[in-house]
Amino acid sequence: MPKILTTLLLIVSLFAFALGKEHNQVRPSKVQLEWADSEIGALIHFDMPVFEPAYDFRKDWNYHPDLSIFNPKNLNTDQWIKAAKSAGATYVVLVAKHCSGFSLWPTKAHSYSVKNTPWQNGKGDIVKDFIASCKKFGVKPGIYASTTANGYLKVDNPGKVVSGDPAEQKKYNAIVEMQLHELWENYGPLAEVWFDGGVLPIEKGGFDVLGMLQKYQPQAIAFQGPYGYENNIRWVGNEEGVAPYPCWARADSTTSASGVIEIKGLNGNPDGLFWCPGESDFPLRLNSTFQGGWFWHKDQDDQLRSLTELQDKYCKSVGRNTNMLLGIVVDTQGLVPDSDVKRMGEFGKMIRQSFSNPVASTSGEGTSFELKLKSHQQLSSIVIMENIAQGERVREYELYGKQDGQWILISAGTNIGHKRIERVSGAYDAIKLSILKSEATPIIRKLTCFGNTKIQN
Repeated sequence: MPKILTTLLLIVSLFAFALGKEHNQVRPSKVQLEWADSEIGALIHFDMPVFEPAYDFRKDWNYHPDLSIFNPKNLNTDQWIKAAKSAGATYVVLVAKHCSGFSLWPTKAHSYSVKNTPWQNGKGDIVKDFIASCKKFGVKPGIYASTTANGYLKVDNPGKVVSGDPAEQKKYNAIVEMQLHELWENYGPLAEVWFDGGVLPIEKGGFDVLGMLQKYQPQAIAFQGPYGYENNIRWVGNEEGVAPYPCWARADSTTSASGVIEIKGLNGNPDGLFWCPGESDFPLRLNSTFQGGWFWHKDQDDQLRSLTELQDKYCKSVGRNTNMLLGIVVDTQGLVPDSDVKRMGEFGKMIRQSFSNPVASTSGEGTSFELKLKSHQQLSSIVIMENIAQGERVREYELYGKQDGQWILISAGTNIGHKRIERVSGAYDAIKLSILKSEATPIIRKLTCFGNTKIQN
């Protein structure tokens, strides 16, 4: 090849690389894009600690609650999903196997599962019922199956047998692989799979979870999924449903943590190499007790978060460029308690009333957007959304409100991403969004103002 042609090709390649960088080539996959629009999900915990609250698998590795205590006679997965949907959840993740090791489906991997309990004479399958209920009510199903902790098999984070025996580790890996095969092959497509605490990589003693995920559930979002999976999402560093701000969808790596220790600095990176947005999880019940409010405990039906607190968490999760994942308990009868059902319905109604009737709205490309209001309007919130299909382009912005002919600074920020909710107060004649810094031309999917709403009980 002539030297001049080689040089020209090199120049063209460098120009294409620079152009790609300028136009923010790190973008969400189609699956991640759809997941962001889901905004609210639910996470349902149901395990041996519901029936034996004092059980802690780390206190005695040789003790496991007897299977005879598991008999939720009124179990109704339809009731679970209806409750979650009333809160606005568009997807629901079932904890099919938590840290006790007890499995909610009749696994062939070992005996510690529903198949050896009194419930439905050992013929039941909660995962199957859950999937059917999700389909019935138009909710996307997800499955949580911890690979990193298992009291029954004497395994602790990050997925290693406590004995340290290589042969025992190999046996455990085979069990986990079989269980993931069962969950990912037998119940149809999943919207999300949850790896609490991440995944033990092959080089540290794990097995090829990435290959399995790509083969059997390639369209699923993976919370703390294996490195290299394109549909990963990350933990925000706490179980309080509060994302840090800014919380960029781009990150330098995916994150893994135990889920109980708050980690600082999980803001992501606007120039990160991966699209790996955050999911903000928290329980509906106050998480000041053992098991963190995730599991049902007797005499705690009044330990529910207030509507004011739930609205605040919505604005600090969905309104900070993450999805909100609400933890739901199931009691010994196999039902979501009436108090929790009522509160979820109230929350869903409040969000619909607060964000369904905009005062004014606009969209487009550029660095300045203005909304003229019909009158001197009292506002409660301003919602900004980027078209994240083209990446996160905004780096710095300011919001102004016009009063008596003067523009007054309301707020300023950096990250917008899928959605940024600015809580405001005061009456204005117009609203202006000014984008001060961006990577390529900003594309605003929606700029919307909402007035004060009287919540109807």
